[in-house]
Amino acid sequence: MYLTQKHIPRRTVLRGLGATIALPLLDAMIPARSVLAKAAPRRLRLACIEMVHGAAGSTAIGAAKHLWSPAAVGQRFDLTPSSLAPLEPFRDYLTIVSNTDVRNAEAFTPNEIGGDHFRSSAVFLTQAHPRQTQGSDVYVGTSFDQLYAQRFGQDTPIPSMQLCIENVDQSGGCAYGYACVYTDTISWASPTEPLPMVRDPRAAFDQLFGIGATPEERALSRRADRSILDWIGEEVARLKRQLGPADRRRLTEYLDDIREIERRIQKVEAHNTSGEPRELPTAPIGVPDSFEEHVKLMFDLQVAAFAADITRVFSFKLGRDGSARVYPESGVTTGFHPASHHGEREDRILDFAKINRYHVSLVPYFLEKLKNTTDADGASLLDDILVIYGSPMGNSNVHNHKRCPLFLAGRMGGQLRGNLHLKAPDGTPMANVMLTLLHKLGLDDLEQFGDSTGEFDLTGVPVDPTEAAARG
Repeated sequence: MYLTQKHIPRRTVLRGLGATIALPLLDAMIPARSVLAKAAPRRLRLACIEMVHGAAGSTAIGAAKHLWSPAAVGQRFDLTPSSLAPLEPFRDYLTIVSNTDVRNAEAFTPNEIGGDHFRSSAVFLTQAHPRQTQGSDVYVGTSFDQLYAQRFGQDTPIPSMQLCIENVDQSGGCAYGYACVYTDTISWASPTEPLPMVRDPRAAFDQLFGIGATPEERALSRRADRSILDWIGEEVARLKRQLGPADRRRLTEYLDDIREIERRIQKVEAHNTSGEPRELPTAPIGVPDSFEEHVKLMFDLQVAAFAADITRVFSFKLGRDGSARVYPESGVTTGFHPASHHGEREDRILDFAKINRYHVSLVPYFLEKLKNTTDADGASLLDDILVIYGSPMGNSNVHNHKRCPLFLAGRMGGQLRGNLHLKAPDGTPMANVMLTLLHKLGLDDLEQFGDSTGEFDLTGVPVDPTEAAARG
């Protein structure tokens, strides 16, 4: 009888002019105590984040000082000296995998030497070697995020989304014989199909919360200087009358989050059209001059999309190899690219480590939002997500691709235990880790990924005796 209880369809949306708002999962969408509710599979989300151009910890000095990965492997590691220190509050959700290599980002022929900046980003999620070309005959591999989206993302309104922070509006050839698209995206639907990345939070917002609306409707909504939620007020009121107190509260919190994201985007647009000087004068009007504000807006959009199951897959490119952007919040006034070429000087390596730490310090904002958002089974989104953060480069000063930075966050539906540092044997491809993760995500039939040579044990060391005793 439980199967016949009345409930709201999972794909219920609220429609208005220029807006189609998908809803978060509500209790009213699942028949109480029903077989369907108990049997519903966990919906794993995926967020892949690339921070370009290596890490200070990949240098000899950085490795000795543990500027990226901690000294101890297993569970009793100290993050304090490392650029990962900001992740300490989330160590129970953190899996560090150190000492892996990305060989396919290296130069294979003399003509490819020097082209690491224009080749590496294409390798991060494909673990494949890009064809050197400045034409349209680009070729690399299908990326990690797209393999998952193609298999498990087709029952969401948007199978995947690709976001970025730096400009990706170049076309044609860049340098060293490489097409600019290799450095402009990390997501590839096939070896020959790079996917465009969205830099403007307004454009991302419109894609997520204006599904089905025409560009004219969206423009009218913005010209009217109203929130998209103003167009669906009657729909919201009608729906709330059908909901219980807990569902009404959750719906209100979700819509308030959307309104707050939109308010922040409108504030950025108002400032950028006020005539005041901009730090990024060529950026779209929806792009904040502040790196931190931009990143947080993009994280907020991802959490809102995950909550409403609009999409389960994001890729997020935080930088561009050759960027000279300054991150004053890091305490370093040198531009990113000059700082990355530190000449193996200890003082400059330590400065670059501060920039690495600053970038990592923004991730806890994302993790906290995920932790505070619940999924269908009552678990937090942080329990049901895999976050991959890393770079296809190691020591940026010499453009090598050894000891590349990589960490995972989230519990991945219980498949990652967290609070773990795993150090790979020398020469281990990062592709081994990614192949293992793809298998855990359900792509069991995938025999190889990039230059993988086998699976990588993500369980690591035996359970700590103290922890085992506590568990009984």
